[in-house]
Amino acid sequence: AADWFARQLRESPEAEIARNYLESRHVTLEQAQVNGLGFGPRGSAFVDAMKGLGLREEVLLEAGLIVKREDGTKVPRFRGRLLFPIHDLRSRVVAFSGRILGEGEPKYLNSPETPIFHKGQLLYNLHVAKHGMRKTERAILVEGQFDVLRTSLAGFEEVVAPLGTGLTDDQAELLRRHTGQVILLYDSDEPGLRATFRAGDVLLRHKLRVNVATLPEGEDPDTLVEKKGASALEQALKDSVDVMERKIQILERKGFFGTLPGRRRALDRLLPTIRATADSVTRDFYVGLVSEAAKISRDALERELKEKPALADTGDLSINAPAVIQLPQSIEKWVALLVLEGSPWREAVLAKCKPEELQFPPYRQVVTAVLSNRLEDLETIPARTYEALREEGLSPFTAQEVLDYISSNIEGQPLKEQLRELDRQIVLAKGKEQELLVAKKQAVWNELRKKQPQLFKAGRKGAPGS
Repeated sequence: AADWFARQLRESPEAEIARNYLESRHVTLEQAQVNGLGFGPRGSAFVDAMKGLGLREEVLLEAGLIVKREDGTKVPRFRGRLLFPIHDLRSRVVAFSGRILGEGEPKYLNSPETPIFHKGQLLYNLHVAKHGMRKTERAILVEGQFDVLRTSLAGFEEVVAPLGTGLTDDQAELLRRHTGQVILLYDSDEPGLRATFRAGDVLLRHKLRVNVATLPEGEDPDTLVEKKGASALEQALKDSVDVMERKIQILERKGFFGTLPGRRRALDRLLPTIRATADSVTRDFYVGLVSEAAKISRDALERELKEKPALADTGDLSINAPAVIQLPQSIEKWVALLVLEGSPWREAVLAKCKPEELQFPPYRQVVTAVLSNRLEDLETIPARTYEALREEGLSPFTAQEVLDYISSNIEGQPLKEQLRELDRQIVLAKGKEQELLVAKKQAVWNELRKKQPQLFKAGRKGAPGS
């Protein structure tokens, strides 16, 4: 299939759109061919060609190369897309990632999970980059296939990318086998920073040294190399800083450390990274850095680290969120679970709350995708949230019990969030200020108790609201 797609890119009249796109990105056809790029045409040509080679439809289906429609017809999975082959560590093509050319969604479409392809367990270009990693004693992690292509064409052999999702623990472990240091080279806009720090936390869990390279505003690795050459990219890599230092720099620039509430919010963004750090020396170094930046004693910080992570550790993605998100036991989780039960529960949930009101982004994405019937969007949701929800289900509770719980508890969410915020501020406050915050917390607690007395009654272990 890879050979056939590559020939289409080179020869097919329909692939002119792909050749023009590559030219616009300053990639020659020869460079594309060396890297195995291909083109998936529309129509039945691919299926006919594969059958002509003696491949049965069952094999093509299992390999994820064709899909079966509701009416029973079988069509190529990749139609009208520029294709990047995905290799295993033995350099065998096991999947494809296809970029749409022109209008359409999703922008990138990966092969589905198959017996030979598990996207969370491979990295794009690792079959080549592993040799460069050993020579340079580092890995460069970028966001997408085109960033890999441009960076490798500039002479950097040690560059890899995840496969359309957040970095996984399996992928971090793959990197650790080949190097001790990873430089994160993502975009410097807000989405890029979120992806950077999510990946950083995963890598720290595997005792890797993690640096962040900062690109000029408005640039990504592709455009930087295109405009200023390999030397500009090498300088950005040389100027990279430790991931925790980069976090603190951003928080300082945004003025987080200037007020007590700001320092509390800063801690909420920094604590997950300390918790993720498996190397004891690096963790101790991070404790010292955060203690100094947030003006909190090491003892108080260590006590906070021993506490159960707050919801804010996972819910606020403006600066950071862990790559493998710890799913909170919140009302939002029950909303997502009930929506997955189908009608009439979806409609009942919509009567109680709107998807945009959900604060936890992965749950909001699940609910939005299901309600809008865009099930292909579920593949892009981070942290395997959708799979985890499907595996868990509502058991041992009925859908009606969960709906009753949502109905009786949703109005108390603002008060609960207020309590969480007060808890976060109390740990930083001292003296009279702390006394006032504790008194305010008691008042909010009393108000919640009046509004939702059912929260304070014993219930079945694990039941909604127990």
